[in-house]
Amino acid sequence: MPIYEFRCDRCGTAFEELVRSSDAVSELTCPACRSPQVRKRISLVAARGSRRTYTASMPPACTTST
Repeated sequence: MPIYEFRCDRCGTAFEELVRSSDAVSELTCPACRSPQVRKRISLVAARGSRRTYTASMPPACTTST
């Protein structure tokens, strides 16, 4: 089950939530103010054993092998 990052549109609180299905996202509320106005954030993915870190502003370079 994936953990997603969310941000509350009302109070600005950022939080993570374990989401079991896409339907569960619509039922989320902010843990600080209990507002249902939460938005899923774009987050980075870490791979086990990976030594490289990528950010949204610096995508990995494409390589080809010959």
